[in-house]
Amino acid sequence: MKSMRKGIVVRVFRTVAKRESLDPVEMVAFNSDAAKVLSICGPIRLVQTEIDKVIDQVAAGTKPLALPKILGKREKCIESAGFSNPYAKAKALAALHIATKVAEIDFAACFVLKELDQIAITAAAGHEAMRAAARLADEAREMEKANDSVFRKPHARDGRQLSKRKLLDKPQ
Repeated sequence: MKSMRKGIVVRVFRTVAKRESLDPVEMVAFNSDAAKVLSICGPIRLVQTEIDKVIDQVAAGTKPLALPKILGKREKCIESAGFSNPYAKAKALAALHIATKVAEIDFAACFVLKELDQIAITAAAGHEAMRAAARLADEAREMEKANDSVFRKPHARDGRQLSKRKLLDKPQ
């Protein structure tokens, strides 16, 4: 379990289910909730930034490449998400806290518990926790949208990373 404590992205996606409990619909629903939390709350932005740094090194002909090492602690993730509303930021942080607990819940379901009913209830509890985290992440984004302050970092045609806050503004 120690390796599961290295960061947000690793902890959320390290959960493994028992084969007899795998249902494609449940798996997709869970993964979409996890992806929502990771994208809104900052871990995906951290990865995007690090990949862009490597691409810039390749374009510049840098050798050897400095490959990224990301420790996605919750606070670092939230800062990279760029929330301007402190309440939205708090909701996103809560979503990350809940999402990291999901790995612990699912670990017990997959590797500790032996009775099928305990496994099923515990795994379902993990899925419910991830759903709650996704709802909080959604609420955080909606708060930012209501203020027209969602932080966006699209790419220019030449690959540069741009940014903007207002929906109708041109990225700079």
